[in-house]
Amino acid sequence: MERATTRPDASPSRLIAVTVVGVGLIGLGALLGWVIFLRGEEPFAIDVWWNGLLVEWWVPAIGGFSRVMNWLGGGWFGVLAVPILGAGALVLLRRPWSAAYFLAAEIVSVAIVQVLKHLFGRVRPEEILVLSDVGSYPSGHVANAATIATVAVVLFPRLLVVVVGAGWVVLMAFSRTYLHAHWVSDTVGGALVGTGAALVVAAAFWSQISRERADAARRRLPVE
Repeated sequence: MERATTRPDASPSRLIAVTVVGVGLIGLGALLGWVIFLRGEEPFAIDVWWNGLLVEWWVPAIGGFSRVMNWLGGGWFGVLAVPILGAGALVLLRRPWSAAYFLAAEIVSVAIVQVLKHLFGRVRPEEILVLSDVGSYPSGHVANAATIATVAVVLFPRLLVVVVGAGWVVLMAFSRTYLHAHWVSDTVGGALVGTGAALVVAAAFWSQISRERADAARRRLPVE
């Protein structure tokens, strides 16, 4: 008899829940952006406090680490190389639908981020230390990190994956504020949008990726 974990989990209730949570997170991200837009150029108190704290707390080694994170999470490497390499690895693992899901989630996440950036046009902190594109809200680097982390959890639902993914998002958010490329509220918005985008796209691929996950589990079962 097969273990329960080898059966595809594509129940309608779970599909609806994933969709609702994903749309809700994107909606919260857009709502936060709208509140920021209505405030004009006045950042939140926590934005001012955290940015000022990091101005005084400059450590070259942490600055260097943050610049590495800047390269890993954005530009051609974060936006193109990581999704392509990740999708290629999934194909090698015989999970082509999962690869397609990963690429689609990345595309949707980037598209939503760019729409919100141009819609709200928030000004970045004056102390910014790296070159960045238009619009401070939401953080594209953090959105990308959250998308990758959420995709990983959907495809490989393990506690370790959750912990590593959450840590990656937190480190990316910290590095963006350490370089003064974003206000801390920008990173919150990025995390909301990136996670929400990955979940909404997951709902569209849920049946296929659930079947592939079950097939992968069956391949790992010992032969009796």
